[in-house]
Amino acid sequence: MNKRDKALQLIKELENNQDRPISPNLKENLDTLTLLTEGCSDIVYRQFDFGNGLCGFIVYIEGIIKSEHIQDHALRPFLRHLTDQIDEHEESLQNTLSISSVASESSVSKVAESIIEGNAALFADGHSKSLILKIKGGQRRSIEEPITESTIRGSREGFTESLRVNTALVRFRVKTLQLKMISFKIGTKTKTDIVLAYIDGLADPKVIDKVKKRIKNIKIDAVLESGYIEEFIEDDTYSPFPQLQYTERPDTIAAQLLEGRFAIFTDNTPFVLTGPITFWQLMQASEDYYERYLMSNLIRWLRYMFLFVALYLPAIYVAVITYHQDLMPTNLMFSVASAREPIPFPAIVEALIMEISFEALREAGVRLPKTIGQTVSILGALVIGTAAVEAGIVSAPIVIIVSLTGIASFTIPRFNLAISIRMLRFPFMFLASIFGIFGIMLGTIILVLHLCKLQSFGVPYLSGISPFKRDEVKDIFVRAPWWTMTRRPSTYSRENGQKGERREETHDEENNI
Repeated sequence: MNKRDKALQLIKELENNQDRPISPNLKENLDTLTLLTEGCSDIVYRQFDFGNGLCGFIVYIEGIIKSEHIQDHALRPFLRHLTDQIDEHEESLQNTLSISSVASESSVSKVAESIIEGNAALFADGHSKSLILKIKGGQRRSIEEPITESTIRGSREGFTESLRVNTALVRFRVKTLQLKMISFKIGTKTKTDIVLAYIDGLADPKVIDKVKKRIKNIKIDAVLESGYIEEFIEDDTYSPFPQLQYTERPDTIAAQLLEGRFAIFTDNTPFVLTGPITFWQLMQASEDYYERYLMSNLIRWLRYMFLFVALYLPAIYVAVITYHQDLMPTNLMFSVASAREPIPFPAIVEALIMEISFEALREAGVRLPKTIGQTVSILGALVIGTAAVEAGIVSAPIVIIVSLTGIASFTIPRFNLAISIRMLRFPFMFLASIFGIFGIMLGTIILVLHLCKLQSFGVPYLSGISPFKRDEVKDIFVRAPWWTMTRRPSTYSRENGQKGERREETHDEENNI
């Protein structure tokens, strides 16, 4: 049996819980780990002679742990305060080594798992335990402004790919011991760290239990992004609407936790999941709560107006051109008719050509490098639109319609909701081409029924309107002043609903002077 086959056999034994203890023989431990890590050139072994007949070696992954950290924080302190009883002096080593955490392990599989997670393992001859040194220090992206959720007013900090940096950013904002963070490991190959965060006493215990159960039931070999978790735990996978929100903003997560929701952090991704959510939450931006409420309300009304434009405008155009020309003013009807006279295609084909072209340009702009992506999108839209009109393939009105629709979809603050609206636009166009305005009405009825049926972890998707809740209406179509929103949404927070008191009207005597 060659080395590769032996390594695979040993790995399978460890994965099947056929564990083997660490041997007091140093060479045997070195041979076992070398066999396990066969072909892993980034795993470094450094052997040392500690003197007094005590030999040892340290093993770590280069890049995750810097060699100078090993030298400064592990080997020098260890040599300075040498102990020959690793089993009995773990506490003294914790105080001796300038490392955040030191633990001992007697299992080969546990040691191998710790090494893969980015820790260092120290072995000494004659001892059947290994010291696990948690000294991660690899290069990671620093805290930057969120790319997908930029704001004029508000925090400039965004999540990174480091799990503990992300949880710390939330801890900075929610300074209470009621903020609980429960750790999980998902993925038999990746062993990705997952953290479920919630505020004990605010979050609904039934929802938290449901989330824990769904996370524990995830059976997969790899989790590389939070999207994996989202699909496993959401209520209705086949719905076009998201049942979890993701965000790069720590202040958004802090606000959601304080309302009684939960958050799921995934290692190696800056996107944090939060739930339960409602449809109205996806139409809210963090800036709505930082600006004065009058300005926030105007912007929110604008968003809802353009939501309907993004969903219905192409379908209305197709319906009016195909069946309901009499709904247009006479001058407009003549203008549109003259523009469409040389066009050989029906309105639905014309609309599909432009909508698909616009979506292709938008996707190209996202995939291209930043420096040229926006330029290509803008120039491509102008060139293709102008050329298509001049060639008589499409009319000028449909170019205007598609442009307005595209701009309207950009006003939707959550990208996952914007994708849903863009996708639903096409069924509405087909219904309009077959049944006219009645087709749009039929599609709207089906859509509303689906939204009423949809739930996010037991919370109705249209909660606040269906079922109606008076206190929550203050933060749906409008955002009431902060001093009037004294209670948390009962949809999420089932225990401590009070979060403040109404402002007392004060009379300033100086104003009467």
